[in-house]
Amino acid sequence: MTTFAPDSLALNRKLPLWYQVSQSLRASILGRRAGDPLRLPTEDALAAHYGVSVLTMRQALKELEAEGLITRHRRRGTFIEPSARRGSPVRLLGSVDTIVAQQSGERTEILEHGPERIPAELAEHFPDLAEAVSYRRLRSDGATGEPTNWAENLVRPELAGRIDLADLTRWPMTKVLRDAVGVTISRITDTVEARLADPETAKLLQVPLLSPILHYTGITYDDRGRAVDVARIRYRGDRFSFTVTLDAH
Repeated sequence: MTTFAPDSLALNRKLPLWYQVSQSLRASILGRRAGDPLRLPTEDALAAHYGVSVLTMRQALKELEAEGLITRHRRRGTFIEPSARRGSPVRLLGSVDTIVAQQSGERTEILEHGPERIPAELAEHFPDLAEAVSYRRLRSDGATGEPTNWAENLVRPELAGRIDLADLTRWPMTKVLRDAVGVTISRITDTVEARLADPETAKLLQVPLLSPILHYTGITYDDRGRAVDVARIRYRGDRFSFTVTLDAH
């Protein structure tokens, strides 16, 4: 039987390995194409793929099982749960793959894209530019079609010219810039705040006007210290919560 092949992962030794592996695998699961196999490789194969111990791999899989993304059957193997829904927290734990996993969705529609004058409130992130390329996308639950969040990304023009729009219907911008365009990402600065749905957000997310939403802003920097992408994502308040995990070790 053909099994689902997860993406590779560059591990950060300053963060819990099981958490990084679970987030990377979660992103691969949520970003899989229709018709991809549902069976995961064995624990041993996954551990070798990620370069971690089997015990670390088991802890990562336990996390995904608790979230309802996978089911495990003795002697039969581990399978992706096709009906799993993404009503999960917005989590921040200092990992690029955490951001990739958080932004991964089952169905993404590109609403529009093209050159745009950089808004005054974001000009400080692109001091050398007057315009960037804007991408606006709507993400929906693959099982119900219910909209869950919508995203705006402002990307440096020289990088936008190397982006394949087909990749953006499958993967979040962070993953596309890193893995498809080849940007070396040094850090991402995140802000999450509570806001009220404006008319555009209320219409796209199918929620009442002025209902609570989570507003995420993520600024992605390359290894030269430049902002390469500013993402603004509006999450439905009834589908997401905000969680911060602090590692005390």
